[in-house]
Amino acid sequence: MKFEYKPIGILMVCHGNICRSPMAEFVLKDLIEKKCLTERFYVASAATSTEEIGNPVHHGTRKRLKEAGISCEGKYAVQLNRSDYCNYDYLIGMEQRNIVNMMRILGGDPEEKVRRLLDFGANPRDIADPWYTGDFDTTYNDVLEGCKALLDHILEQKKGLFPYRVD
Repeated sequence: MKFEYKPIGILMVCHGNICRSPMAEFVLKDLIEKKCLTERFYVASAATSTEEIGNPVHHGTRKRLKEAGISCEGKYAVQLNRSDYCNYDYLIGMEQRNIVNMMRILGGDPEEKVRRLLDFGANPRDIADPWYTGDFDTTYNDVLEGCKALLDHILEQKKGLFPYRVD
């Protein structure tokens, strides 16, 4: 089926783009696919730092996603750049420190596109970095909570634009 509109662009961002942001990217893609809305969205992820650029997704994230039946095959860390602001409708950080670094890279947020993932849920908070905690299960649960809330928010905001099942 062909669409005559631009897909909604969502960029998930964390420090290194090997743990939280790719987890959020692939969890959100899975939720979108289950609602038959794949062609309506473009989801990717990026880092605020350069230290992991070119590296694959962290083994702990890969393992936790695999347990959930989600593949992240072929994903390698990339860095956020200023032009991403024009290319995405939502730029989503995992913690407040990501937001500060995103603003520095992006040069500001005049269209209010930058938010933390869990700001869309009932209990706004940072998502802990499993690189330091080693707790990929808690991170996965927080990411899933945030992705569901973000998708619900978008579907509510764009009500009427989705010809597919959105329940």
